[in-house]
Amino acid sequence: MRGAPPSATLQGRTMPAEPAIAAPRSNLRAQLLRIYAAAVSAVDARRLMARALGGELAGAAEIPAILEQASAVRLLAVGKAAAGMATEAQQLVAGKLRDALAIVAGGASGDLAKNLCVMSGSHPLPDASSEAAGRAAIEFVARARPGDLLLFALSGGASALMAVPAGNVALADKIAVTAALMRSGASIRELNTLRKHLSQIKGGGLLRALKPGVRVLSLILSDVPGNDPATIGSGPTVADPTTYSDAVAILKRRSLWGRCPETIRDHLERGFAGELEETLKSGNPVLSAVNNIIVGDNQTALEASAQAASSLGYEIEFWHGLAGEADDVGRALARHLSTVGRPRLCIIAGGEPVVTVRGGGQGGRAQQLALAMAAETERLHADSASDAHHFTIDALVAGTDGVDGPTDAAGAIIGPATCLRAAEAGLNPRRSLDRNDAYNFFKALGDLVMTGPTGTNAGDIFIGLVND
Repeated sequence: MRGAPPSATLQGRTMPAEPAIAAPRSNLRAQLLRIYAAAVSAVDARRLMARALGGELAGAAEIPAILEQASAVRLLAVGKAAAGMATEAQQLVAGKLRDALAIVAGGASGDLAKNLCVMSGSHPLPDASSEAAGRAAIEFVARARPGDLLLFALSGGASALMAVPAGNVALADKIAVTAALMRSGASIRELNTLRKHLSQIKGGGLLRALKPGVRVLSLILSDVPGNDPATIGSGPTVADPTTYSDAVAILKRRSLWGRCPETIRDHLERGFAGELEETLKSGNPVLSAVNNIIVGDNQTALEASAQAASSLGYEIEFWHGLAGEADDVGRALARHLSTVGRPRLCIIAGGEPVVTVRGGGQGGRAQQLALAMAAETERLHADSASDAHHFTIDALVAGTDGVDGPTDAAGAIIGPATCLRAAEAGLNPRRSLDRNDAYNFFKALGDLVMTGPTGTNAGDIFIGLVND
């Protein structure tokens, strides 16, 4: 990987540069990577925090006044973007900052100041470090005094990075059922409904540690379609509309209830019977002291990618969101792009597809989607008339966080010759799809998008280029 380009400046401050990306092998690949880099740069954690705390965020002009009214600020940052969000906030509220804790993904660093306490958790599944970080977060919140402001910087990944099991639930059992639900193709809302009912922190649980007279300002970088604050990071400071009954129903619908560890079933059954307190609900008095504000999201990234593509001479078309099974979405995109009928078009989409894991391969949802699209594009090409005019289709699918599933890739790139090159290399795209082994497929072709963790997290992005 080449080094990062020089840092850009914004209003006199040095900002993180766009992510370093492996050198492209063609002009179209260079264009795809340039558009993707613009999307990631637009949701840079430090930039978004600077806008929010500086009063530049549309619809949130009250933020500077909230900061001004606080006698002291206690900063808690959790998620994949925690390092950047905490570093920027620390600089901007330095005069009032009393205490600061950042809970980051293992290995994350950034330009963290010396007086910022940093703990690491595990992602995508929690571990003992996540539990230790979660307990530290509860203690941190409990230390806030009347008149203080708890500045909570939240980003995607927090559900796993900060995990304290509820009741008698063992962390190992919580990990096992969460992993099984992930493999089943569950949506992020289904996953978080379960997580919230097995946690002391999620579903508004973090607010239970709050003393009266403490105000909370949650600045949230969304990785969830629709920007539901109750879903992002499992909503530690948000009322939860879901119930124990919902959690049980999800496990039964996904055929996992009978295979759940006994501690999980016992806890959820007791909650369903009303023996345990529900997650925080709307109308709870503590919520009157809380402001939850979205500072950036997938749409922020999409708009920046559209601007970058337009500057390259492309007409822009926004496709509906990346939702549902990655295989289905990939095939639908292939069919759509194959019928466009005009060149110099950039089709952009964002969201969060899911993968129902049936094989033992390696990959993530972006890579799976890309492979499904490549296979379907090849099939459509073979089925069409041999003398028909074919536009070339090149596409990139990647996570803005630089991490796709449990791999070191952000996603993958496909082109008109992907399946032909695969055949020459002895690779079968359909077999790789069935095995959920998109990672090794694209790795063999040199078509993985490798950025390393970007320090932000605003969901996935699809960029498709149609040319002569």
